[in-house]
Amino acid sequence: MLLCLQITPIYALAVAVVTLALWFRVTLYRGNIGISIGDNGDVNLLQRIRQHGNCVEWSSFILIMMILAEGMGAPGLYIQISGALLLIGRIAHPFGLKIDNAGHPLRYVGNGTNILAALNIMVCLGVNILGL
Repeated sequence: MLLCLQITPIYALAVAVVTLALWFRVTLYRGNIGISIGDNGDVNLLQRIRQHGNCVEWSSFILIMMILAEGMGAPGLYIQISGALLLIGRIAHPFGLKIDNAGHPLRYVGNGTNILAALNIMVCLGVNILGL
């Protein structure tokens, strides 16, 4: 059986662009300061590493569930909602993830939208698994 995903790949590509941009920020900064592995106590490098890492962690988690839900034939609207929330969160979060400000509004936007994306797609998966 050939699985034909039409919605999730759009969001996967968009989030991949964000992830790659964040990776470039880490790599270029590493080259400029000469730190190959770890952060060597450099808070700017640590911040960039966590911005990239957080994007990879959340994106993988939600995109896997989106693939499963879409593959199970879940309604496209639910896939679109989770994808849009994921993308908004992944764009906003790096700007709010600051070493010196745990309460930055964009951090809340990033975390909030990704939690909503996860909950939405989890409910969608549950409904499809139970056949409701």
